[in-house]
Amino acid sequence: MNLEQGPPGIDVTVPSVARIYDYLLGGKDNFAVDRAAAEKLIELTPNAREGVQSNRRFIHRAVTLMADHGIRQFLDIGAGLPTQENVHQVAQRAAPGARVVYVDNDPIVLTHGRALLADNTTTIVVDGDLRDPESILGDPRINEHLDLSRPVGLLMVAVLHFIPGADAGRVVATLRDRLAPGSAMAISHLSYGDLDEAKIREGRELYKSTSAAGVTPRTHAELLRFFDGFDLVEPGLVVTEDWRPEPDEPRLPRIPGVDGYAGVGLLR
Repeated sequence: MNLEQGPPGIDVTVPSVARIYDYLLGGKDNFAVDRAAAEKLIELTPNAREGVQSNRRFIHRAVTLMADHGIRQFLDIGAGLPTQENVHQVAQRAAPGARVVYVDNDPIVLTHGRALLADNTTTIVVDGDLRDPESILGDPRINEHLDLSRPVGLLMVAVLHFIPGADAGRVVATLRDRLAPGSAMAISHLSYGDLDEAKIREGRELYKSTSAAGVTPRTHAELLRFFDGFDLVEPGLVVTEDWRPEPDEPRLPRIPGVDGYAGVGLLR
């Protein structure tokens, strides 16, 4: 029996990918079912914690680059639970007054995000599902907060691998086609790395039991297609940890497991 009880509307019997991610980052906004799933993930992929840490650093560097290119509006879809160095913190430090929209469909993400940002008039949290990009683009709250006729920094970090098959390409293309020239897109995404087939199967089964109902790692070639219409910023689409690391940034030891790729593209 699960002795933990979440807020109203929060199902603590199903692992949430947002709360698993939070646990891997060392956060406290998770439940026993999430911690059990995360520990199983670490057993299968010993570099899981290092992977989420690399993703957080990638967000910081990608948002900084976008701000350096003059972008003052940011749309982070699949934002996850608030932690340190969130998009709004990085963007508004680089460009005070930058406007940010976080989109997620996890109730606990929405609750915590709105509480954290209650006094921040330039940042809002909106419920939305990446699988329905048309609904996100048509949301009046987003369109009131952001001017989509001007450049936007679009972030989809560690989220597209939860969309199966060709649907992910459709989602990216739909969002891209609404972006103004001068916009930018940042993506990080799982690949299989050096996992053997047995661990890949176990990992797929694990994610089927979560709120995401599955995971679809992709190859480097498959991920490159997401950037059609964009000019990839150097160093291109690379292992997440290798995307513009800071000179004083500690380099993580190589641990066998799942890899991830990351890249930023500028819209022509």
